[in-house]
Amino acid sequence: MLHIGCHLSSSKGFLHMGEEAAGINGDTFQFFTRNPRGSKAKEIDPADAKALVDYMEKHRFAKILAHAPYTLNACSKDEKTREFAWMTMEDDLKRMEYVPGNLYNFHPGSHVGQGAEAGIAYIISMLNDILKPEQSTTVLLETMSGKGTEVGRNFEELAAIIDGVELKEHMGVCLDTCHIYDGGYDIVNDLDGVLEEFDRVIGLDRLRAIHMNDSKNPFASHKDRHEKIGEGSIGLETMVKIINYPRLQGIPIYLETPNELDGYGAEIKLLREHYMG
Repeated sequence: MLHIGCHLSSSKGFLHMGEEAAGINGDTFQFFTRNPRGSKAKEIDPADAKALVDYMEKHRFAKILAHAPYTLNACSKDEKTREFAWMTMEDDLKRMEYVPGNLYNFHPGSHVGQGAEAGIAYIISMLNDILKPEQSTTVLLETMSGKGTEVGRNFEELAAIIDGVELKEHMGVCLDTCHIYDGGYDIVNDLDGVLEEFDRVIGLDRLRAIHMNDSKNPFASHKDRHEKIGEGSIGLETMVKIINYPRLQGIPIYLETPNELDGYGAEIKLLREHYMG
């Protein structure tokens, strides 16, 4: 089954996001836990959260994906920045328990010159401090394009983080099509090979979400500029291969393309028309 949605604004609450997603023929969605460029989080209304949980069950939604703010950098060489990341993620995971059993995604961050090994060690330390055996949320590391000093530029760096986490059962990966293509994984000409490498290094059982985005930049450019589906260097044909790939069935897909709600609706319609399941 094709589970697909898009990124929605959380300003009007949980239930509104669920209704917006269903209104464009989606059965999941992504949202920021708080201001993506800041630190403030909106007060949670428990009744609204419960209404979304009930709505998702009624409409057979896939898991929804909460996205950490871009300002979260767990591997910074600056101690205050790392403390902010720690406090933000701890608070976000507590808040996610109002909508239990879903997904939380974050960018591993940038090591800012101290080296990937040091950055990875900081990320592992934070996750081992914060993750709890009783939590119901799965935390996802996002694949990155490798711009600057980003951690997560290849599958090996993500695997190294997961290997160091004690509660591995709470960990997974979100694969971003734009990021990995820009990062040097040729999903256009060798999708089989890329997914085989992911399986060898990380394990496809860890792949819990897909960010489906075309790319404004050419292959291996190490940029991060998303494009609408079929209008970039990846192209619609590759997206169709991904949604129909046997070993990716059931993994929820989230669009982060440069669109408003009607544009997302058009992309969801397009992809559903090409789904052969």
